[in-house]
Order: sequence, then C-alpha cells, then structure tokens
Amino acid sequence: MDEIIKCDHTGRMSGDERREQILRAAVELFSQHGFKGTTTKQIAAASGVSEAMVFRHFATKDELYGAIIHAKACIDGVNKFPWDGDPVVLKALAEKDDHAFFAGVALAALNKHQEDVAFMRLLFYSALEEHDLAERFFHEFVEQVYEFLGGYIERRQKDGVFRAVDPRIVVRSFLGMLIHHSLNNILWDKNRVILDIPNEEAAKNFADILLRGVSAGNSEAKRK
Repeated sequence: MDEIIKCDHTGRMSGDERREQILRAAVELFSQHGFKGTTTKQIAAASGVSEAMVFRHFATKDELYGAIIHAKACIDGVNKFPWDGDPVVLKALAEKDDHAFFAGVALAALNKHQEDVAFMRLLFYSALEEHDLAERFFHEFVEQVYEFLGGYIERRQKDGVFRAVDPRIVVRSFLGMLIHHSLNNILWDKNRVILDIPNEEAAKNFADILLRGVSAGNSEAKRK
C-alpha cells in the first residue's frame, strides 16, 4: 500500500494505475476481514475512488478476488515461482547440486511469504470461508510447484541419489516445513519466541533435513 502511484499532468491516475490501487486496497482489506467481511464500499474508500469506479474495473467482488490471484500468480501472463531467475537455483539445477537447489528454493519462498503477509492471510481466509479463491490458487500455482519440485526429485531418483518414495510426499514434506515456519512467524509467534533465526539459516536447515530423509542408502545427495 506504500507504493507511489504515478499520475498524469492533471493529477489524475491512469486507468491501469487506478486498477492496481484498487487491487492493493482489496488485498489489505480481504486479509484483515475476509471476503464476506469486506464490502466494495470499504474497498472504494481505501482506494480513494468511488464505489462506481470499483465496479467499472471489476463487475463483481468475485471478479476482484479472481484478479488478485491472477496478479499474484502471474507476471506478464506467465506463471512465476518466487525462485524463477534466481542464479543460485539455476546453477544448482544445472549442476544437480541438491542442497543448493532446495536451500535456494526454500529461501526464495520464505522471503516471499515474509514480503507478502497480506496475501498469505488472504489465502487462509479464503480457505476458511470456503471461497474458490484458495482452490483457484492451488490449481494455478501450487500444482505447478508440485510438478516442478517433483520433477527434480524424480530425476535424482533415476540417478540413484534419492531413494524410492512418491515425489509428491517429498514435496509435501518440504513445503510443510516452509509453510509452518512462515505461519509461525506471521500469525502465531510474531515475536519469534520459539525460534528466531534468519531465513537463510532456516532454508539451509530445511534442505539438510529433507535430503537426509530422501538420500538413497549410503549415498549422499550432492552438496558442495
């Protein structure tokens, strides 16, 4: 909500900029009050526009909810993971450096959770309210995460480095560590009384725990 909105010489926002401001205001309000507890009138007030202007950009509140998912899961029409373009992850993929790969993915995910607390809260609200936003996000983003990480695990199983176990179970275990850690920091233990470590340390330890669990026999996953 603190991003500066650019205006034209008349002092008015462009249509695209106004739309983005409405989206940001909606994310904040939905994350605080849920879908059912947020009105378009509140969104308009927080956006600094009229309620009619909100409906000009989004015909319904459901359409606005859907636009949030598209905006969060896509950049220029392409689905993006937090670790896309990360040189550490790309190098680890090419060299099959398992620890660097999982630690890099973990760090990117943890940083993203920390940077976008409002969206994390919004997703949980949508699940509790049984709104289809959570399911849509799962199909448009989470399924691809499983495919990406599961594909890497399958390749390393074929290399004989990882033991035979359903890759989806490994992915769920890995994501479980990341999400639980973020939820503790975001919702339940904001002062980090139970565990106070930087994301870099958490990522390395989670990667280590995962690899010790999936390494095949006496062989160790590649770690430089």
